[in-house]
Amino acid sequence: MTVLTLPSPAKLNLFLHITGRRDDGYHELQTLFQFIDVCDELSFTLTENSDISLTPEIDGVAHEDNLIVKAARILEPYKHTSGGVAISLTKILPMGGGIGGGSSNAATTLLALNHLWHCNLSLQALAQLGKQLGADVPIFVFGHSAFAEGIGEKLTETTPETPYYLLLKPNCEVPTVQIFTDKYLTRDTPAIRISHALKLEGHNDCLEVVRRLYPEVDEAFLWLSQFGDAKLTGTGACLFLACESIEDAERVRASAPEQWQTWVCRGCNTSPTHDVLNQWIASQHT
Repeated sequence: MTVLTLPSPAKLNLFLHITGRRDDGYHELQTLFQFIDVCDELSFTLTENSDISLTPEIDGVAHEDNLIVKAARILEPYKHTSGGVAISLTKILPMGGGIGGGSSNAATTLLALNHLWHCNLSLQALAQLGKQLGADVPIFVFGHSAFAEGIGEKLTETTPETPYYLLLKPNCEVPTVQIFTDKYLTRDTPAIRISHALKLEGHNDCLEVVRRLYPEVDEAFLWLSQFGDAKLTGTGACLFLACESIEDAERVRASAPEQWQTWVCRGCNTSPTHDVLNQWIASQHT
C-alpha cells in the first residue's frame, strides 16, 4: 500500500498592495509571499477503486466543493494509474484567516497526486491548473518565497529574511470577497520594485477595511502594535509580528488574551511540502 504524508503550510503576505482592478473584477496586486512552519497535514493512500475520498469532511463544505477534492478531480484526466485515493486531513490552519489554508491544501494535493498517479506534470503546468482553484494556489505549487504580481500568479523567486513570528487570530473569520468588494478599499497604490519589497517598504491595503468591519481584528491589531510593527496577512483575520528571537515571540504570546489563537512560528523560504516531498521522491529511488 502506497501512502504519502505531507505538511500543508500557511503563508504570510509580508505586504499587500492593490494596484488596480481588471475588467473581470479581479484585482491587480503586488505582494511578498513567505511560508511559515505552521501546517495542516494531508495523507494520501492509493486505492484499487477509482473513488476520491476525504476524511474528515469539513463542516459546511460539500464533498465536491472542497478544494482538496477539486484538486484531485482536476488531475484525474492526467493520471496513468487505474486506482483512486483516500485522503485524510489533519486541520490546524484556521479558515478565514488570510493564511491560505485551503489553497495550501489544494496545492499539496496537486503535488502529491502528480507523483502518486504518475501524471508527470511540471510545476508550471500544476500551477496553471491550480490557478483555476484560487489565486493563491500557484505560490504553494511553486514552493518558494516570491514577489507576486498580476492577480498573484506572476511569481519571482525571492529570499526575504526568515524571522520568528507571532501569528495571532482573533475570534472571527473574514471572507475575501467582502474585503475585495468594499467600496473603501484602496485600489490605486503605486507599483514598487522587488528591491523595495525585500526591504519591506510596504503595507497591507486591506488592513483599514478589515479593522473597520471587524472590531475583533481592530482590537487585536492595537494590542499587537504595542510590541512592534503588527501586520495583517492577506484579506483575512490573522495578524503577525516579526520578532528578534523565539524567546521574544514566546514572551509576547504569553501575554496574549486567551480568546485569541496564537502560534510562534518561523518564516520559511522553501515550502515544507516541497522539503518532505523531495525527501520522499529521493527515498523511492534508493
